[in-house]
Amino acid sequence: MTKIEKAGNFTGLAMNYSKYRPNYNHSVLLAISGLFNKHISEIDFVDVGAGTGIWARMVNDLGVKSVVAIEPNEDMYFQGISDSLSTNITWGQGSAEQTKLEDQSADWISMASSFHWADFEKALEEFHRILRPNGIFTAIWNPRLIELNPLLVDIENHLKTLKSSIKRVSSGRSGITETLTERLTESNYFEDVIYIDGRHVIKMEPERYIGAWKSVNDLQVQLGEDLFSEFIQYISKRIEKTDIIEATYWTRSWSAKKKDLI
Repeated sequence: MTKIEKAGNFTGLAMNYSKYRPNYNHSVLLAISGLFNKHISEIDFVDVGAGTGIWARMVNDLGVKSVVAIEPNEDMYFQGISDSLSTNITWGQGSAEQTKLEDQSADWISMASSFHWADFEKALEEFHRILRPNGIFTAIWNPRLIELNPLLVDIENHLKTLKSSIKRVSSGRSGITETLTERLTESNYFEDVIYIDGRHVIKMEPERYIGAWKSVNDLQVQLGEDLFSEFIQYISKRIEKTDIIEATYWTRSWSAKKKDLI
């Protein structure tokens, strides 16, 4: 098992992330695409902090003009390239604060399950630079609603028995998302913030469910290699007689229009 030492560093997790992480809600994607004043086929799209390209490929499938995926982590970057060979997605290495893209080269920029890692002000300034007039920035997350399934609650609660100080806080249900509407509205770079969300159920076989846990970075950092291995063993035992695990995901998105600077 790969030793994970730093929160936010997904080195060694790319294959599990690629194979087992769920898609975002497709209806939310369609709703966001309807915010533009041009046809989807005319939109140049950039996904920053793209991971292995789950969201980028969903947008690509809509039929946008172009897709650029920007990812800072080398493992995720190369996995994303491998996963996107059948698409026209262009991959680049960069960050939210320094994408290395040209001025006014995109109509739509997104960060999917990654904006909480960025420097808020520097990222917005960079996105404002890259977007064309009336361009849109979207921040989106895909947290689980574990409270809707007692099995998932039981598994989550077991973490406290392994380490009482464990902190299980979903980035898509807390932290930056609690004040994101206000912060985007009050920023110097964006306006007209629109929130769109939707729920969808993912039915997973045990292998996929366990694989999804193995792609979680912050948990491995907090538990350490031995306790995390013990946790995976507990899950395996807990679901050994379960054919399908149902998990409800809550895709949440905030989209904001580029502000004209005076």
